[in-house]
Amino acid sequence: MNKLVTTIALIFVSVYAFGQSCCFVTKDDMQLMASNKAFQRSHKLPKPYHHVSQAGGEMITFTTPDGQQANAFYIKAAKPTNYTLFVFQEWWGLNDHIKREAEHFYTDLGNVNVLAMDMYDGKVATTREEAGKYMGGANPLRLENIIKGAIAYVGPKAKIATVGWCFGGGLSLKASILAGTQAAACVMYYGMPVKDVDQLKTLNTDVLGLFAGREKFISPAIVAEFEANMKLAGKGIQVKSFDAEHAFANPSNPAYDKAATEEAWKMATNYFKARLK
Repeated sequence: MNKLVTTIALIFVSVYAFGQSCCFVTKDDMQLMASNKAFQRSHKLPKPYHHVSQAGGEMITFTTPDGQQANAFYIKAAKPTNYTLFVFQEWWGLNDHIKREAEHFYTDLGNVNVLAMDMYDGKVATTREEAGKYMGGANPLRLENIIKGAIAYVGPKAKIATVGWCFGGGLSLKASILAGTQAAACVMYYGMPVKDVDQLKTLNTDVLGLFAGREKFISPAIVAEFEANMKLAGKGIQVKSFDAEHAFANPSNPAYDKAATEEAWKMATNYFKARLK
């Protein structure tokens, strides 16, 4: 009997410490399309860029619930604040372009901590084939543990906002779900939505979805389904589908759409400013 009680107690402690059992144990549709040649070709190779932080950003490590370490580019707010923005990479990885976008948010939003996570544990793709391999091969449990480790790193009093592009767009939504009552805002750029209505019901925030109306992978039909599922879940959602291709907001993309990017950026920053105050 004592052994049974001890076992139950250990299970309770584990759940309390690391949250409930894994929400996202299987690969989503975006990971499953990683080897699709047409999907790969829809991503232009990023232009060369080397980021030098002007805001004191630096690489850090933090512990994850699976007993490993994770990496992130972190910019600490000038003054103490409970607000932290989680930034999620495209399928290329945590490259210097993502660090630049993280710093751009830091500059525009004001006094907010910014944490851009390395979801590939040090790997950064320079070819479409590498990117497909890294995104498609990423272990969903490891992805979740990195997010949970980041939530633990910023602490229980933190109010967490999330943003991401492409693969990171879906991770932004998943992170807001995993953040529970700490979630304060969620922006996703052309990422695969969570389709489980029961999971969406646990969101503690509304969502701003910025999609590419011309792409066929995260299609207008998928976006419409997402809106309907959010409505079923009783959650607020604002969606804008731009007359643009996938990855339109990536300045490193040779097919970068400046006008759509600027409009999307204004929508995203206004959304965050209204919720992070």
